[in-house]
Amino acid sequence: MTNDDPYLWLEDIEGEAALAWVAERNAETDAALASAAGFASLKQRLLEVLDAPDRIPYVARHGEFLYNFWRDAGHARGVWRRTTLEQYRTDTPRWEVLLDVDELAATEGTKWMWAGARVRRPDCGRALVCLSRDGGDAVVVREFDLGTRTFVQDGFQVAEAKTRIGWIDADTVFVGTDFGPGTLTDSGYPRTVRTWRRGTPLEEARPVFEGETRDVAAGGWHDSTPGFERDFVVRSTDFHHSEMYLLTRDASLVRIDVPDDATAYAHREHLIVTLKSDWLGHRAGSMLAFGFDSFLAGDRSAEVLFTPDARTALAGHAWTRHHLILETMHDVSTRIEVLTPTPGSRWTREPLTDVPTLSTVTVVDTDPDVSDEFFLDVSGFLQPSTLYHGKVGGETEILKRAPSRFDAAGLTVEQYFAISQDGTKVPYFVVGPDHAPTGPGPALLYGYGGFEVSLTPSYGAVTGRAWLERGGTYVIANIRGGGEYGPGWHRAALGAERVRAFEDFAAVAADLVAREITTPAMLGAAGGSNGGLLMGAMVTRYPELFGAIVAQVPLLDMLRFHELLAGASWTAEYGDPDDPDDRVHLGALSPYHLLSAGQVYPPLLLTTSTRDDRVHPGHARKAAARLRELGHRVLLHENTGGGHAGAGDNEQSAHNNALMHTFLWRHLSSPALG
Repeated sequence: MTNDDPYLWLEDIEGEAALAWVAERNAETDAALASAAGFASLKQRLLEVLDAPDRIPYVARHGEFLYNFWRDAGHARGVWRRTTLEQYRTDTPRWEVLLDVDELAATEGTKWMWAGARVRRPDCGRALVCLSRDGGDAVVVREFDLGTRTFVQDGFQVAEAKTRIGWIDADTVFVGTDFGPGTLTDSGYPRTVRTWRRGTPLEEARPVFEGETRDVAAGGWHDSTPGFERDFVVRSTDFHHSEMYLLTRDASLVRIDVPDDATAYAHREHLIVTLKSDWLGHRAGSMLAFGFDSFLAGDRSAEVLFTPDARTALAGHAWTRHHLILETMHDVSTRIEVLTPTPGSRWTREPLTDVPTLSTVTVVDTDPDVSDEFFLDVSGFLQPSTLYHGKVGGETEILKRAPSRFDAAGLTVEQYFAISQDGTKVPYFVVGPDHAPTGPGPALLYGYGGFEVSLTPSYGAVTGRAWLERGGTYVIANIRGGGEYGPGWHRAALGAERVRAFEDFAAVAADLVAREITTPAMLGAAGGSNGGLLMGAMVTRYPELFGAIVAQVPLLDMLRFHELLAGASWTAEYGDPDDPDDRVHLGALSPYHLLSAGQVYPPLLLTTSTRDDRVHPGHARKAAARLRELGHRVLLHENTGGGHAGAGDNEQSAHNNALMHTFLWRHLSSPALG
């Protein structure tokens, strides 16, 4: 259907005809939802949550300062600022504003959005600030002086591209960007790695590595750890495979000989390797520590830092100066412990702190070159975040507590397991009222199921106000394709096996009905990006299970995704439409191509962004057009900015969420609740 697709013209992102058509759809959606009774008040209540001045301002340490990026009612685009730990401990810290993005956008007449900064170490005197035009992944880069709080005239500057850049020293950076024809991969990311000296034209940056156009990207980075300064290059051959090289002083490359599906990096004298497949007698999902120099010399003896089991997987880790903090998941609830290397290559371990059941603990920041300081965040579905600060082996203090944002009286959290079509047990969380005395009610089921992304318990103030407070039940499905049980859980839904994720989600939906938590007519589903593909599958494969569906920035045309923006980078996840064998299963799971006139579909809301330069807005546009042609109920809302997040500021985010929940409540609530 790709050659005779009548809606290819909607892939012209900023084409006059396409934008006029989008404007008509937006007007229809606004008339149907934004004009509804209660919409304005709901949006305002959600905006209050997003702009709340007593939110926890999460920080990252660079030298003596703690840095934070902040948005609120007075700073829609946000400010980059910093303070000291002593000030941060207070209820009202004094912040030094470094960059006001609203002011910059107004001065330059460009809808700039913050896209991060790379602070130079160890002096922390300069930063490479990245700015996105209205939310896209492509950025401009400008050097910033943290002392004078100004951009550096004639400093490092790179025009808009999907640039990768990082400090080597005060006058040199690694850079990969658009240097002209042939310098980007098919996915639109840098294909070359170059070193760029201050005061020289970017075009004269010296190449140190060149990948292939079919790769995803190439990048370089400098390890500035005192006494262990080293340079590395990585070639990402696809989304899940890469090659890492040590860049020596004579500019030669030494391959770090680990499996290409493993994650590896150097830390001081160690080489840390996390496995995605079995290797050297170690199970997939294990985390290993080698001596870096001895590994290069051929020694493959390793200390095992983590070994998974059927119910436990690695969730993350972070270094302090002398320790490794390890986060693990057991049935999707996190645990945290401290590992310490000792002489003789042995490591000790002990718990760092207790974590409540059905909660998530996350290492927010550490300062691994200097101290054993850590910042930890702990939250749950009904438990607002608590931010802890401490030092390994020392005292831990509560720095900040987020207040409750919604009325949780009468709400409970439970974890259940559904049985998928092939017999696999699929965990899911249910947050909501006790339905035993009242019977089934409206429920919203959320899922993702791809790219080894795990959905863990967290406090959702927007969901709380928009859904739970009104009597709805919120459900998170931990389906295959994610990382909740390690690499095997992800691999189980790769390529032609993607249908396992769809079956898992449908099994959770059916289990909710069997438990009398909801009914098909009162069950909604939502997901974004890869989760938008999941929603498309629910529409086309399991329409009888749902009363309404929302697909956000969705991936829906599985026969052309590789030709649209960053889509070529995802062939390792889904398959390659140009491969005849893969094209068979991609056509069979492509929601856009499975839409038909003879099927009854639940009402569908599609949301996307004109400035999404990751998942092309054409996916949502074309699906909406096709559904309209076939006579089905569909609404489309396309934000003009916001990138892949779908919203560029808190107001847009509140608007999008109000649209979504107004749509769902309208279709799912019973007469008594509506």
